Order: sequence, then C-alpha cells, then structure tokens
Amino acid sequence: MSQIQSSLFLRRVLLADAASCVALGVLLVAFSGFLGTLLSLPSDLLFEAGVVLLPFAAFVGYVSSRSSIRRGAVWAIIAINAVWVVESFAVLALDSIAPNAFGHAFVIGQALFVAAISVLEFVGLRRSATAATA
Repeated sequence: MSQIQSSLFLRRVLLADAASCVALGVLLVAFSGFLGTLLSLPSDLLFEAGVVLLPFAAFVGYVSSRSSIRRGAVWAIIAINAVWVVESFAVLALDSIAPNAFGHAFVIGQALFVAAISVLEFVGLRRSATAATA
C-alpha cells in the first residue's frame, strides 16, 4: 500500500469527520431513549449506531493526525462512510421502522452530511496524491 503525504485539507476533513462521529456517537449513546421517542426510531438502533461510531471516530482521528498516511486507510474511511450512507437510506425503506418527519429529516440529514464528508475526503486524497508526486 502506498504512503502519501496528506494535504492539510485532507487532514482537516478527516478531523471534521472524526469530530462529527464523536459528537453524534456520544449523542446517540447518551440520549438514545429520548431521541428514539422524538424521532420515532428504535432506541436500540440509535444506541448501537452510536457505539459503532465511537471506535470509527478514534480510527479517523488517528489517521487525521498523521502527515504521512496509507492511501488505503483513507479509502477504507471513504468506503465505510459510503456503507453508512447506504444503510441510513436502507433503514428508511424497512417496513418495520416508521420514523416520523423529524426521524426522516434526521436520518437523511446525517446521511447527506456523511456523503459530503466522503466527497471532501476523496478530493483531499486526490490533492494529497498530486502533492506526493510533485
């Protein structure tokens, strides 16, 4: 796997990804019951999503702190984010889950945010690859 000299842009986007994962993870773990009621989403689903986010945030935070990183690590982050987006929309398609309007907005909003972060990570990866070959 190739090492790249990560751009400041990529490190900042990765840091924003990590910070948002920590914030949402803590929110979902700490307030899963309240949010479940507010959003008409299963509190167990929200809690488990929060638990999944926290180690992912640690990994992304670690990667963001490196000036030289493996290209595959960034691709893994982008891929995991893409899976998160797909699974978020899949949750809305399940017959067994019927979120209210706030729940739909929450799921769609966070999925779109993650998709945007992934695009920015891809752009940062491209900028880093260009800088590494120059």
